[in-house]
Amino acid sequence: HVQLVESGGGSVQTGGSLRLSCVASTFTYPNYCMGWTRQGSGKEREGVAVADTDGTTHYAESVQGRFTVSLDEAKKTLYLQMDSLKPDDTAMYYCAAQENCFLFPGDDVRTQLGWPYGGQGTQVTVS
Repeated sequence: HVQLVESGGGSVQTGGSLRLSCVASTFTYPNYCMGWTRQGSGKEREGVAVADTDGTTHYAESVQGRFTVSLDEAKKTLYLQMDSLKPDDTAMYYCAAQENCFLFPGDDVRTQLGWPYGGQGTQVTVS
């Protein structure tokens, strides 16, 4: 069973930056995928960014060019560097993971909504 712990959320002004981290407890398989979703107040959960151990990444159009996802396999940690933050980015950000996983060119960030492992979330507020 994989446990995920997110950190790094906070309150920033428009145009500011934050870096989220998600640490995984363990993975049984060498190949895995991790990603970020978010849910704003009164909104549905949406995919933000995903990455796999082969280096493939996908982003939601709304964050493309502003957010950067990276995966440190040695630390089993997924990062989300968020720059040029907007009020619309305000949400609870959740980490998700799937073992024995590869991302393909046809995948998108919504694929992680069905992954079995998830964290408790970290709040990001942009004002």
